Amino acid sequence: MHSIVTTETSMADAGYGVVPIEQARTMDGLTLFKGLLEGKFPAPPISKALGFNVSEVELGRVAFHYTPVFDHYNPLGTVHGGIAATLLDSVMGCCIHTTLKAGIGYTTVEIKVNYVRAMTDKTGPVKAEGKVINVGSRIATSEGRLTDASGKLLAHGTTTCLIFPI
Repeated sequence: MHSIVTTETSMADAGYGVVPIEQARTMDGLTLFKGLLEGKFPAPPISKALGFNVSEVELGRVAFHYTPVFDHYNPLGTVHGGIAATLLDSVMGCCIHTTLKAGIGYTTVEIKVNYVRAMTDKTGPVKAEGKVINVGSRIATSEGRLTDASGKLLAHGTTTCLIFPI
């Protein structure tokens, strides 16, 4: 397998932004994600806004790391469920992206998230991991897991993505 593990700082070496579509369409998904990890491309702005980082990439699998913070709390005193949903949506889509050829993109058409345990700022670092289930010519599916540092499951999900030329 093609595997890269990186630190949180290298991904932001190129700052935050988006890879121009003209450039993105010339690379397969795995090459694009390797470039993100190596700091050759800017990190997505959402990773800055929510404080998560791509930390592992291989064909059909990605992992992000995030540390829950008080600023992401809901009115009941836990991290808003939208954070877990966003992390899972991101890793589940990105793991599919690693399998796509140059000139091919995707978009989420359905996501299902199950919440198992709440996150707080005392939870510590968490890992969101996405793994491909199937990639067809038009539809792809994947699954994701959000776990704490001890491996306890916090949330899990599945997604369906539409595959199309870009």
